[in-house]
This record gives sequence, C-alpha cells and structure tokens, in this order.
Amino acid sequence: MTHGRPRAAHGAPLWERDGEVALAATAVDALCSDTGSTGGSLLVYRGEAGIGKTALLAEVRRIAEGRCTVWSAHGGETVTSVPFHVLRQLLQPALVSLTRDEARAYLGDRYGIAGPALGIAEPAPGRADPESVCNSLVAVVRRLARVHWPLVLLVDDAQWADLETLQWLTAFAERVDDLPVLVVVAHRPGDSTPSGTELLARVGAAARPRTMLRAFTPEATAGLTRATLGAHAEGAFCREVWAVTAGNPYETVELLAKVQDSELAPVEDSAPHLRELNRSARGHGLVARLETLGSPATRLAWAAAVLGTEIDLHLAASLAGLGAEEAHHCAGLLDTARILRPADPAEVPPTRLEFVHSLIASAVYGAIPEAARTAMHGRAAWAVTQSGRGAAAAARHLLEVHPDDDPELVDQMRQAAREHLAVGAPDAARRCLERALREPPLPEIQAEVRYELGCATLLTSPATTIGHLRAALRLPHLPRAQRVDAVCRLSQALVHNDQLEEALRTLDTEAQQLPPGDGLLRIQAVHFMWEGIHACEQDAPARSARLAVLAGPLTGRDNSERALLILRGFDAMTRGESAEEVAEVCDRALVNGRLAPGLGWTDSEWGFELLVMLGTAYAFTDRLDRAESLFSEALHAYQSAGWSGGHLALAHAFVGFVHRRRGRLPDAEGYLREALRLADTVGRRLPMHWDAACMLIETLLARGRVQAAEEIAQRYGFHPPYPSTLVLPDAHSVRGRLLLAAGRTKEGVTELEAAERASAIRGRHNTVLAPWAGDLARAVADQDPDRAAALAADTRAQAERFGTDTAIGEALRCAAALAQGQRATTLYAQAAAYLEASPCSYEHAVARVEYGISARSVTELSRGLTLARSCGADGLAARARAVLDTGRGLR
Repeated sequence: MTHGRPRAAHGAPLWERDGEVALAATAVDALCSDTGSTGGSLLVYRGEAGIGKTALLAEVRRIAEGRCTVWSAHGGETVTSVPFHVLRQLLQPALVSLTRDEARAYLGDRYGIAGPALGIAEPAPGRADPESVCNSLVAVVRRLARVHWPLVLLVDDAQWADLETLQWLTAFAERVDDLPVLVVVAHRPGDSTPSGTELLARVGAAARPRTMLRAFTPEATAGLTRATLGAHAEGAFCREVWAVTAGNPYETVELLAKVQDSELAPVEDSAPHLRELNRSARGHGLVARLETLGSPATRLAWAAAVLGTEIDLHLAASLAGLGAEEAHHCAGLLDTARILRPADPAEVPPTRLEFVHSLIASAVYGAIPEAARTAMHGRAAWAVTQSGRGAAAAARHLLEVHPDDDPELVDQMRQAAREHLAVGAPDAARRCLERALREPPLPEIQAEVRYELGCATLLTSPATTIGHLRAALRLPHLPRAQRVDAVCRLSQALVHNDQLEEALRTLDTEAQQLPPGDGLLRIQAVHFMWEGIHACEQDAPARSARLAVLAGPLTGRDNSERALLILRGFDAMTRGESAEEVAEVCDRALVNGRLAPGLGWTDSEWGFELLVMLGTAYAFTDRLDRAESLFSEALHAYQSAGWSGGHLALAHAFVGFVHRRRGRLPDAEGYLREALRLADTVGRRLPMHWDAACMLIETLLARGRVQAAEEIAQRYGFHPPYPSTLVLPDAHSVRGRLLLAAGRTKEGVTELEAAERASAIRGRHNTVLAPWAGDLARAVADQDPDRAAALAADTRAQAERFGTDTAIGEALRCAAALAQGQRATTLYAQAAAYLEASPCSYEHAVARVEYGISARSVTELSRGLTLARSCGADGLAARARAVLDTGRGLR
C-alpha cells in the first residue's frame, strides 16, 4: 500500500455490517464470560468475492485480541491439493516452537496419529486411517481449546481449503457446542469442489447463524465515498461509484483509491471516467497495471502467485530469477501498487509476503503465460525437493507440470502418494498417482502404479478402486504378491459396492491360474470368507464340505492357514456342527491363545471381517470369555489407533452383543446404541447398521421394551429386503420375534417361515444364531400342533448335535411350551438346569421364571425374579412379580 497518503475511511468494508459485528462481539463476550465452562459457537460468513468477508474476520480479530488467543488461516486457490495445509497454518502458533518431547506431551496419546498430519512427527510405516486421523485432530484441537482458553479460530477463503482440513473443520464444527472456542469461517459459495461444497454446507448447517453478506446499498456507497474523498462528493458521482462496482465493498474501496491516485474530482462531470478506472483495478486492467511496474516486479508477482500462500520472499526471488536486493525493491513496488504486502508489517525487511486480496492472487496467477507458469512450478518443485522437505511437499507443483515421459517424476509422485497415505490423506495420494499415470510410467511399472492407485482409493471410493485394480490386473509385469493382494482388495471393494457375486467370480478366476502355495491359500480363504457371509448362497452344503476338507489338515502355521481355520470354525458354527469341534478349530487359529502378528484388528491385509467371524464363532458356542476378550481387544485397538466410524461402531456392536449373550442387558443396550450412533456418522443403511440394529432390537425385546424395539426397526428400516450379506443374529428370526411381540402374529409367522426357507437352503442351522424354529413352533401350536411338535423335535435334535448348554436349554424350553402338566414342568426344570450351567444369564432367568410358573413354586419364581432384575429384564421381572403378587396356587 502507499504510505502517508489519504486512504479509504477506516473500516470501510464494514459499512452496513453492524448486525454481523454486534453478533461477533456478543460471541466473544460469551466466550470470555467465565473460566471456559460455557459452550462454544460457530459463525459462518458467505458471500461473493470482495463482499467483505475478510474485513469481518479482521474485525473479529480486533474485538478478540487482548482478551482471547486468536489463531487464523486462509485457503489459497493454488494450494488446495496440499493436505492439512490450512489446519497447519491455523495451529502453527501453538506448535511452531515445540520440541518433539514437548509436542508429545502437548498432544498426549494422539501424538502418533495427529502429529504426522500436523507435520511435527514422523509417520509410522504403512497407511494411516483417514477417519482416525480426522478424529485425532478434532481431539487435539479440543485439547488446545481448553489449554488456550478463550480461543478464537478464524478461517478465511475456506472454499480453497484442502479437503483434509475441511473434513476436520466439519467434524470439529459439529462438536463445538461443548468447547470454550469461537470458530469463524468465511467462504465464497460455489467456488469449491463438489466434496468441499458438501462439507462447507455441513459446516454452515452447524453455524448459528450462517450469514450471507450483501452488497452495499447506494446510500452506504455514497457515505463511504464522501468519507474517503470528502463531503463535497456530488450525488451523481456517488451513484456512479455504486453503479460501477455494484456495491461490492472491495471494488468500491479500490476504485476510490484509484480516484485518489488519479486526483479525479468527485463531481458529476468525472463520473464517466469511473468505469475505466475500475477496469484498471481488476482483471486485465490489474495485469496491465502490474506490467507498468517492470519485468522484475511482474516476475516476482508471478512467482508469488505460483507459491500461493505463506510466500517466502527468498524462494519467490529464486523462481523469478532475482537477487535479494532487487527482490526487496520489487516487493516495495508491489506493496505500493496494492498487489503484494509484507505478511508481518512489523518485520523489516520482510521475509514473507501475501497478496492484498485473493482476487488479486487469482488474477495474477491466471495472467502468467502457460509455459512460464509450468516452468515456475517445475523450478519450485526442484527447490522444495532440494530443501529436503520431501516428495509430498513438492507434489503440488509437480501436479502442474506437463507430462513429459519423465521416469523421475513418476517416482517422485509415487513417493509423494506414499507420504500422503502415511499421514491419512488418501485423496491427495490419489491425485499424485493419477498424475503419475499421465506422465506415463514405463511399461514395466504401469501395473504397479495402477495397483497403488487402486489401494489408495479403497477407503474412500470402492467403485473407483474397482476400475483401477481391474486395469492393474489386465496389465503385464505386476509381481505375484501384488497381484494376489490386488485380487483380494478388488474382491473387498466389490463386496462393499454390493457386488458379492462378481467378487466371488473374480477370486475363482484368479485361483484357477495360481499354483499351490501361500498365494492360492489366501485367495481361497478370501473366497470362503465372502461365501460365508453370503445370505442367499445356493450351494452352501457343498461349499462347507470343500472348506472342511481344505481346513482339516491345517495347523495354523501362517496367517493364510489361520484364516482358513477361522472360516471353517465360523461356517461350522453357523451350520450347528459340534460346538466342541468349532472351538477346537478356532483355537488352532490363535498363537498361544492370542491373535497372530499381522492378523490383528488394525492390520489391513485380512480385514476386520475375519476376526468378527472368529469372535462370533466363540460367542455362539458359549465361549463368551474368549469372545468378550476378542471384541474388547478390538474396541481398545480402534480407540488407541484413533479409529472411529465404521470400525469403532462394529467393535461397540459386538462388545454389546457379548453383554447381551451374558445377560447384561442395560450394558448391551448402551453399547449397541453407541454403535448405531457411530454408524450414523459414516452413512445410512450400511451392513453395520443391520447388525447393530438387529442386536439392539433383540436386546430391547429381552428387556420387555417392545415399543422401543419397534422404534429402532422403523428408524433403521429393519425389514425386507435384507442385505446380501449375513446379519448377526439372523434378521428373519429377530424380526419375526419382534412382530410376534407386537401382536402381529400372522406377519410374524410369515417372517419366521422365511427364516425356515433360508435355513433349508443352507442345509442346517444353528438354533441359537437363528432361533426361528422355537418361536415358530410356539406361534403355530394352537392351529397346527403337529407341525409345532415336529419343529420342536427338530430343534432339540439340532441343539443336541451342536451340544452347548444354551442351545439344549432353549430347545427344552420350546418343548416345554408345547407340553402340559407334569411333563411341561419336568421339561422346564431341565431347561433351567442346562441354562444355569450356560453363561447366558437372561435365558436362565426366563427358564427359571417359566419353571416357577409351571411348578407353582414361590422359590423358583423368586429366583427367577432376582435373576431377571440382575439382567435388567424389566418385562420378565414384571411378569414374575405379577404372578408372585397374585399368589394363587403357589406353594
């Protein structure tokens, strides 16, 4: 800017912003009102370029400084591809001076996950889960908000924030209510990517309020004109200022500065000159004005535009081909011309620059001849690489370089992708690998680059992953190990894209081409895994027989064998084979009773589905200690790793289900509701929703809360059509039980008969996993006693074949419900004895109450009542209490 000459009126862009300023002041006052116990607030300003968003943020800073800690950051049009760029800017004041030990203490248990994303810690080998990184960053900033209370965070030009920052901002904004922090975000509508637009909409939805800024009215423009040029400015001149600028605050201020520079009199006769002056302040006029400063200054401005934000004057001078003295002289010229200014006005001479306005930055960048712009990006990439900042830092410049068959660039982009994946930025990795493909890679590594690209998009876009991995598999030169991994990951992407049949065909095709060995074993294991969760499998008995033969001689010498043993155990459990044999097979998959290295809950090669099968096999064979240990380990592993969303939802669901099996119904309900809450943050009607909703409905029915179960069923669409994958426990059985409990007997019978048909297709079934037969027998007993008796007899036979106390006890309960007199009492007594020996307290409580009623025994009813209360089975307890209270015929 020009120093020592008249400028626009102080606070010019804030004219007609009294309401917004007052609201910001109120938010700051509320933030400072006590010791940080109040909730936070979020303000969002939206509006076109130049409408005054930056001025409002500056006013919030002015109001807050001296009373609050204020940190700020802004997006840049040329740095949107740099992951976590804006977030790092925002937190720089807190992190810049920390040693590694101080940072570790500062970030606590989130250091290893959030530290690499913030650039203050080395990433661990492999890939970071982006969801866990985002949640860890939220936790870190929550911690900082309490340490630095009262804290104000300002984010300008959020439409140009990188995707990773926007994901953090969205998650943080939606949880800001209970934090002592004020977040103020400004952005232009419509200038972001589709993903960015969606995230900014979520940020706006969380704001109170979200303000759309409007242009100045003619009256405000006239007032500003007279405040800047003098009270003598004529009305016609003021009206023309408004007409030329359309009331845009930035353009108004710049035009008035131009009027001052040109010494144009603010009278009606001068009005026709305003349009020409306005053109010189923007677009081509700005470029022409820049060129009048000379070639060195123009090149420095170009270099600054290429660098984007946080412009290092030394680096910009290097790109522009200028010496230090000439660069400082040009920086002064650009400052006077209101194009660039020192980032820190107190720093003399300046070492960092910034554009006066993002509109200017965009205009300058757009004016650079294409060849010069590409060359500057290339030189910038070289300079960044030479400085030792790594391939990821250079990648944003390499993305702008024209393809030129350069193997070195391909190597750099592959390395950059690995660095991005290590900090939890798969979208940035995808861009790097897509750019590498356009170079293109040498023929012998094209398949590997395609494979890496497919792996990079697996977590964010299964559909995209499918295309890349298929392309990789069609190309030659993909190493055997990577090829096997690509096929397995392709099958996983197909399953998550609801293409299970295609996943199985893909695995079949590859298996036919592989020789015996570890690769074939892995392909076979994955194939059996997807078949095992296929709800509509047509040839289940034959597949089970093949799996039994394959797994029979295996000892668990490596993870491929262990995977096959787990699959065999799970399959045998679902078919109701001997529980003892199921447990023995599952035990062979462990190493000294624990999960083998490389087969843990956060290991990526096999995925969590396999371990869910292992834990479920233990849960339904009455080995609840082992199931609880496994699923508790999952919960701890995901929480320690910072994983949330889908993984943590499933861990909560299965921990909750173990509580349900043990009869800890209130605990089960709490875990399952949390599972659904977490699943809701990921998406809608996902497989995890089906499992968690099914488990919760079954738990609520056990508690006697039918209406609450119906509400969950309605909220989560728990009705046909069901997903193509298995739901645990059996969805038909649980919905049938719900319908019967709600008095919709005909519909309930229909649903249970559907379960019966599905079980027939699979050959045999586990009567605890899919308890449809017992409920169906009770439901049809009055109308069709013969059918009911046959169902009960078959249930008992299958239960005895399976051999667990729970299965046999539940089968005896069913038989007792169809019997009469002393026969019924005897069966209830036997059922209670078996279930007392089982680890399932709720089922024991039910059997004990039913035995007490049948035997008319106060003692047994009292025992049942005590058990029901300890389980949290309110409906069962009320039933027992009612019988005891009547006292009729009891002894």
